[in-house]
Amino acid sequence: MSKGHWEDLAAKKRKELEASIPEEWRIPSHLLPPADREDVTSFPEESGWFTPEELAITNQTALQLLPKLASGELKSETVTRAFCKRAVAAHQLTNCLSETCFERAISTAKKLDEHLAQTGQPVGPLHGLPISLKDNFNLKGLDATVGFASHVGDPAKYDAVLADLLREAGAVFYVKTNVPTAMMIAETVNNVFGRTVNPLNRKLTSGGSSGGESALIAFKGSPLGVGTDIGGSLRIPAACTGIFTLRPSFGRFPTLRCRSGMPGQEAVQSVNGPLTRTLADLEFYSKTVVDAEPWQYDPRCLPIPWRSISLPSRLRIAVMWDDGMALPTPPVTRALRHAVKKLEAAGHEVIEWSSKDQPDGQKLLDRMFVADGGKAIRWELERTGEPLRPEMEMYGKARELSGFEYWQLHLERQEYQKRYLDRWLQAGIDAILCPTTPYSSVENGKFRHVGYTGVFNVLDYACISFPTGVTVDKSVDVALGDSYKPLSGLDKVIQAEYNPDSVHEMPINLQLVAQRLEEEKCVKVCKVVLDALS
Repeated sequence: MSKGHWEDLAAKKRKELEASIPEEWRIPSHLLPPADREDVTSFPEESGWFTPEELAITNQTALQLLPKLASGELKSETVTRAFCKRAVAAHQLTNCLSETCFERAISTAKKLDEHLAQTGQPVGPLHGLPISLKDNFNLKGLDATVGFASHVGDPAKYDAVLADLLREAGAVFYVKTNVPTAMMIAETVNNVFGRTVNPLNRKLTSGGSSGGESALIAFKGSPLGVGTDIGGSLRIPAACTGIFTLRPSFGRFPTLRCRSGMPGQEAVQSVNGPLTRTLADLEFYSKTVVDAEPWQYDPRCLPIPWRSISLPSRLRIAVMWDDGMALPTPPVTRALRHAVKKLEAAGHEVIEWSSKDQPDGQKLLDRMFVADGGKAIRWELERTGEPLRPEMEMYGKARELSGFEYWQLHLERQEYQKRYLDRWLQAGIDAILCPTTPYSSVENGKFRHVGYTGVFNVLDYACISFPTGVTVDKSVDVALGDSYKPLSGLDKVIQAEYNPDSVHEMPINLQLVAQRLEEEKCVKVCKVVLDALS
């Protein structure tokens, strides 16, 4: 079924997005930073375009705003308008938005303000807080293109189940954010909206597939956003922009009624989670969602309440220096060494974790992603004549598995999960500490490897990507040079392309991995790691 030509549909969609932005929130052309300015995060403070009140509001975290919204000290309408304006600025500078619903947001905010004035009570724990959503979360009346021209002009007839839950808790939805085609690229680029760039350095990627969210949050155009993760799509964008995220195990947060890039692919489950500027905001969001009993909304959610966890005073943490496929670039290795040194100094036990099982996990993930021979993605593209992006070459070449072969793949996955569990229990560890990606961030178009995150999707482990407080120093983090013997052809390319000048002063994230369904423990261990680092 043809819907028209992809270029016409994409142009129409971009025009609609542009038209949805009120003139009053557009940065005047004479104030726009030059196109070659790399870091635009200080623009709101330096430009004079934002009022002191707008800056004061948008610089606050979710947990700083919520008590003021609940007491009426701040009106939801005022807070919502401030974040709408800052989100538009973020979009003008990084191309991070895919949909807006500003009128709806202000109307919702006004109703929440009226409710508080009349009853003296907030509607719920997120009363009046603007929350941004990744493009694939359905909101009634808005498209969810997930980067396909074929989904332009196909507005959702219902809301995602998570959106229902958050709205009942008092959230205000105002924007949805850009993703790569089918959400299957580790950078955020598609043929409809184009590329989202990193506000900390616009020559670098904000990651993918939740890279519209990470760019928006790093620019403080959202106090809290929600993305999804099937191979690293939360953790990679968080790492590229120096923010926090939680990749929960499947069943903790509701996932129903979202648009998928590969509908029906359940060999590795997509999950959703928060992107925040603080660990406290991440924990509050997670507890709020679980406290709302999502198993009453989504039959696949597990009836596990948010648990209080006590840790031993001395943790046993396994450090994985590399994944056997690609060595981290020098700044990431330095941040990992620094974290290990600090944990040992704080009295924790750190043991080595061999990467011997990582390549098998990555191979499983790759085979699961193309088990349909790339049919689901190619079908959407062919409906409008849209070309397959070069980053998605594997979906053009893959062979479709038979039903029997697919079942065998599931058996291999189970065997792999059991092998990893046995190793974990035998080692008696609390968590694994490792890179989130080989990069701090990397130049647009050069993100090559998702192995550090994707293996833990196959295992369905709870993971946090967190900023270490360490930043790249080009004078220290020099390239490895010709004497280095690469782990693989991929590693050789990653190390050859590493350019310390291009990532100088970028934040460096690491990844903390807990067992399946150990989200609370993952948060608690992350607090311990952050305490040691500080």
